[in-house]
Amino acid sequence: MCFACWLSGCGSLATHRVQTGETLYSISFDYGWDYRQLAEWNQLKPPYTIYEGQTLRVAPSVGAAVVESREPIAAIASSPPSLTVRPQSSPPVQPKSLPNPNLPIQWRWPTEGRLVQNFSGDSKGIDIAGKTGQVVRAAAGGRVVYSGGGMLHYGNLIIIKHNDALLSAYAHNRRLHVREGAEVTAGQQIADMGQKTDGDTVLHFQIRQDGRPVDPLRYLPVSR
Repeated sequence: MCFACWLSGCGSLATHRVQTGETLYSISFDYGWDYRQLAEWNQLKPPYTIYEGQTLRVAPSVGAAVVESREPIAAIASSPPSLTVRPQSSPPVQPKSLPNPNLPIQWRWPTEGRLVQNFSGDSKGIDIAGKTGQVVRAAAGGRVVYSGGGMLHYGNLIIIKHNDALLSAYAHNRRLHVREGAEVTAGQQIADMGQKTDGDTVLHFQIRQDGRPVDPLRYLPVSR
């Protein structure tokens, strides 16, 4: 059940059953929350390991306040551990810390092309038109926290975590070139552009701060 359905009352239970390949990042992305909120609601402690078949609460309890992070981005000093779904028998793996987490993020355009969809409450990001197979690049350095095709409406999707507050997402790819856990640098090829279900060849690109979509044009440079 998606976050929008829960808000509109389409579903009766604010829970999610973990599927193979999902991470806490991908689940929080799908429901529109920050991963730290899901961890708190489900009493998950570092390294935040989740398992296939596990039931997670994906909304606060009735009457509970949703606390927003008020930390300045420049003050964030550490990266969270891997949140990958792992078999019960597998020990948790601690990834390396993200490099230079205190430095300001230098964003770059993730691909060439014409902007065909602006940010809105419905789109949650921007669409950049291009050619099938066109190079898609990381808009900034970070760690891949999701790489797969298991999320409805996004096709083959990559999510990159840049620090504790910011992540970027790249949807509707034809082919993915990086796996979850990979460290990527700004400008590194991560995918080939693909098509949406309507046949349009585009990259759908999002930036989220504390789990909430923000207008990527506020971050991307004016010049490409």
